[in-house]
Amino acid sequence: MKPPTAAAAGGGKGGAVDPSLPRFRCQECRRALVVVGVDSYADRLPANAASGNHASSVQGSVMGASRMDNSYVVLSRQNRSQGPGIPPRPPSAAAPHTEPQQPTRAIEGSYIVLPPPAASIYKTPASEGGGAQLTPPGVNSSSPSPGNNSGFHSSVTVLKRAFEIASSQTQVEQPLCLECMRVLSDKMDKEIEDVNADIKAYETSLQRLEQEPYNILSETDFQKEKQKIEEEEKKLKTTIEEAERLYSEVSSEMKDLEIKSKQFEELEERYWHEFNSFQFQLTSHQEERDAVFAKIEVSQVHLELLKRTNVLNDAFYISHDGVIGTINNFRLGRLSNVEVEWDEINAAWGQAALLLHTMAQYFAPKFQYRIKIHPMGSYPRVTDIHNNTYELFGPVNLFWSTRFDKAMTWFLTCLQEFAEFAISMDKENNVPPEKSLKLPYKIDGDKVGSHTIVLSFNKNENWTKALKYMLCNLKWVLYWFIGNTSFAPPSGPGHTQSLKNKS
Repeated sequence: MKPPTAAAAGGGKGGAVDPSLPRFRCQECRRALVVVGVDSYADRLPANAASGNHASSVQGSVMGASRMDNSYVVLSRQNRSQGPGIPPRPPSAAAPHTEPQQPTRAIEGSYIVLPPPAASIYKTPASEGGGAQLTPPGVNSSSPSPGNNSGFHSSVTVLKRAFEIASSQTQVEQPLCLECMRVLSDKMDKEIEDVNADIKAYETSLQRLEQEPYNILSETDFQKEKQKIEEEEKKLKTTIEEAERLYSEVSSEMKDLEIKSKQFEELEERYWHEFNSFQFQLTSHQEERDAVFAKIEVSQVHLELLKRTNVLNDAFYISHDGVIGTINNFRLGRLSNVEVEWDEINAAWGQAALLLHTMAQYFAPKFQYRIKIHPMGSYPRVTDIHNNTYELFGPVNLFWSTRFDKAMTWFLTCLQEFAEFAISMDKENNVPPEKSLKLPYKIDGDKVGSHTIVLSFNKNENWTKALKYMLCNLKWVLYWFIGNTSFAPPSGPGHTQSLKNKS
């Protein structure tokens, strides 16, 4: 439905809106409705009333409204003309006041037309009694107005009253446009069809019930059935009470469970917070632990390296320089083609004396240290079992070196006694014979292997070999000493074996 245009509310081309015209809206879609009740309302006005402002405004409003192709509510012409209190159609003298631009043809649009029987009931008390006619709101009754204008407002009042009565009787707000009326009509038709279907179903059921045979109970049987039904009713009431009691108990349990569920959710949330915190702390501790373990591994590697590091082996490094044996890179011996100074030889004897003295002192008093060795740098001395002291350093004369020869012989005897003590210690510790200490060169008096250690009337080559064999035996004893005093040598006695092979 189209809303009313400006021409429907104003007179002429620029006339003001007539406040006396009602503004009706569809109660369903809320669109504006223009209500016209009289065809060519200007014909009803007297000729001299055309010059009045109010009459011209009403005329313009009505004539302007007659041009609208919208939805209208139109009273039938019979009721408009025959009803009491409504003036007859005025002569056509008012027609010249109609503007040529305004067509006077019949309105082509959607209409809700009140039929004559329906329109006859919408008579106001004023029209029935022939008394004063009603004036719509907004119009001053004391102001002079033509009689025809009063009849028009009475028709509008009748329309309002008709809409009110229709709304109260049909329970549908009036007025309605044609489209909304059609929707409402279709809805009501559907409801009527549903009601008719229900009526038919009820009638069918009633007919079937009337056709069914039934037996009339006697008074006794009726009382029995009644008593039986009452007992069942009591049982059902008891069951209902029990169910209600159980329902109340279940409701109370549900409330308790809800409270516990909320507490559990709070505990769970707190648990996860604590779990995340603990997980974070655990990750931090694990990283710290891994770092500590890495440091421990590095420290263990260093510790193993230190354990394998032999202080005595590093302090007294025994090796060889060709045929000549060395200790801490000091050569011990000389050849006819290799002249070694006595200062170097004395320093080598001092290192060998210090090594043997250190090992002998470590096992004292278990080891009977009968022959005393006095390490004194490059001037060592040896004291025999008779407390006679001999110098273990040179230079000496090749033909007269008795004291130096005795010092070397007693040193070799002390080394042999310490080796015998080591073998006895292996026997006490149940060391297998193949793993027990065994000197690579046999010591017999002043001889090592097959060479004597005495310098007098001896060749330099033989004396040098004897000293080399002596250093080799000293190194074997050193390795045994390290193994029995919780020190691990960095390498096996292969070094000593190389000395033996090169000899």
